[in-house]
Order: sequence, then structure tokens, then C-alpha cells
Amino acid sequence: MPLPFLTADRAFDATDDVALPHDDRDLWRRPYRPGPWRVGVAALMLLLASFVLFAAVIIAATDSPSAAGVVFAVAAVVIACALRLLRMGAWVSAHGVRHVSFFSTRTVAWHQVASVRTVQQPVRWLGLPRTVQGQALLLVRQGRSGETFPPLLTTHNADFLAREEAFDRAADTVEAWADEYGRG
Repeated sequence: MPLPFLTADRAFDATDDVALPHDDRDLWRRPYRPGPWRVGVAALMLLLASFVLFAAVIIAATDSPSAAGVVFAVAAVVIACALRLLRMGAWVSAHGVRHVSFFSTRTVAWHQVASVRTVQQPVRWLGLPRTVQGQALLLVRQGRSGETFPPLLTTHNADFLAREEAFDRAADTVEAWADEYGRG
């Protein structure tokens, strides 16, 4: 029995030249990988949610469905928090730059961006109130020099803690997007 999907000499279809979904510049994408701190905390939260869901099943089998519903709701909140934690960061597309924090999302169109630059300044360590000296990628909007926009990326956030090279690559990528689309 021939298995054409395993052979390297099969004829290529014309549909192989179709652009992949990640080639679409209009889709929002994160120009870097989530850091190990962010992924680790989200994984622990999802592990906790699995235990809570297991508890909800046991409670549903032995106790009242309303108690199981409450425990299930707690698990759903933990899962939603873990997913939001993974979604946090800076996202870019041909439309603009988007800064996603835990409770809010801010989007700035490229034509509103005056500059995107890396500066040396005190930054928050893992989002906590403690500040340390580090680098931050700042977005300056046109006509709003007094307004403070939170840093898009920092060297001490959950994505780049102890990963200076990854921060430099991500900052350069966002700056390149700003140069390419900011002239609009």
C-alpha cells in the first residue's frame, strides 16, 4: 500500500505556495516569545485549576450541584487569569502597537506614534512595586509629550528577566515595525 504523505518525491500542489497565516501583517502578533517566568506561573495556575476542577467533580458527585458550581466558577476564574497572564505584553500589526496588561489593553495606531525608543531608567521588577535599574522600551505619542504611557517592554518583566539578548531583539523588532509603519 503506497503512502504518498511519507514520500519526498511526490508532486507538489499549486496550493503549497499559499502564504502562511503568520505572514499576514494585519494580524496582531507578539514580536517575542513569552518568558519562562510568565509561562511557569501560568502553568502552575493551570495545574491548580485542574485540581480545583477535579474537586468540583467530586463535590458534584457527593454534595449539592450548587456547591460544585461555585467551585467550578473558581476554576474558571483561575483559568481565565492564567490565559490573560499569557496574553500580556506588546503586540504589533500593520495597524499599530497594542500594550496588553492584566486589566486593560491600550492600542495606538502607527500614525499616532512619534517615536519608539529604548531608555535606561528604573523599571519595576516582575511588575511588583520594587524598582531596579534597567532598560525600557518607551512609546511616545504625537502631541502628548506630558502623558505617561507605560513601558511596552522592560528588562525586568516576566518575559525578559535574565534574558538581555531577548529584550534587545524584541525592542529592535518593535522599533523596526514603528519605522516601517509609522511613516503612514
